[in-house]
Amino acid sequence: MSFKRLELDDFVVSTDSITAGMWVGDIATLTYFFTSSTQAAGASGDYYLNVYSSSAATDIQYAIAYANEQGSGSLVYNVAVDGYSPSSTIYGQYQNLVLGDENAAFIFGNYTSSYFYALSIERSRFKEAILPGSLTLKISGSQRALTLTDDSAYTTTVTYTEAGRVYNIISGSAGTRNTSVDSNGWTSNVGSYGWLLPDIGTILLNGAALSASSAVGGAGLITSGSATASASPNTTPMASVFQAISGSTAKTFTLNSQESVTSDFVFVRPRSSEFNYSENPSFISGSTGEVLYSSFINNPQVYITTVGLYNDNNELLAVAKLSRPLLKDFTKEALIRVKLDF
Repeated sequence: MSFKRLELDDFVVSTDSITAGMWVGDIATLTYFFTSSTQAAGASGDYYLNVYSSSAATDIQYAIAYANEQGSGSLVYNVAVDGYSPSSTIYGQYQNLVLGDENAAFIFGNYTSSYFYALSIERSRFKEAILPGSLTLKISGSQRALTLTDDSAYTTTVTYTEAGRVYNIISGSAGTRNTSVDSNGWTSNVGSYGWLLPDIGTILLNGAALSASSAVGGAGLITSGSATASASPNTTPMASVFQAISGSTAKTFTLNSQESVTSDFVFVRPRSSEFNYSENPSFISGSTGEVLYSSFINNPQVYITTVGLYNDNNELLAVAKLSRPLLKDFTKEALIRVKLDF
């Protein structure tokens, strides 16, 4: 076995950004939406509604949760204590997760909203992050249908929260803004349609913007911002938004995932005078260590099949296999590139 110490210029680090469709099968557009009556009626159904891509309900695509600062839209935990319910718990969780302050407010564009819907992408789907600019979401209300995207293409200075980057949800598709109501792509009086939080795979939809009239850019969606709580799984705020998404004309929920893959390239350079002899028992004598065939003394021919990477303690760290054996003798030099992805 022959060793050669690698130099600093033998190492190169490269990072590539890889995008893929968000949903099962790496498809970018989800057009089939199903829920599970078992999950909706269970204990978790008070807090969120899982959405699947097939009636088999085996692959979760995303979940819908409803957050309300006053606790409206869900049954209180204790009838003697008003305002504490699953919706208020969800609101507090997102305050801590996104804003890092239980007293901070959610300001969508220029409007402070006390209730919103959270679309949380299944963790295995969005990989490292949601790809900004890839969102197209269609939502139908009683007055009109909205097509929503994010404003990442128009943001010169990115805003960061405790949950990473944040972009406003605006009217438009695939990152292109629709300015028919407002130059920002928002409603005219209740701010943007929400936030895209790509680093935690979450979309927050501003309930006030969705329920606003079509005259100001809303959809007339009936949301549970009132004090009336619902006990039926089929009439929860989560179910209302699910129906608005799954029942929209030409229903579409398009997203791409994004991840950075870092590669270490190690260049191994066998020079003409190196690695020309083998320690294979068929090459040398086991008792004397001499080359068995005299013709191999001055004109050896060996084949390189494997490259092992060792540390200074001669501990094997990685093994690279060549796609085919590489002939090596005194007249040949080689350049072998080893790629390590992580």
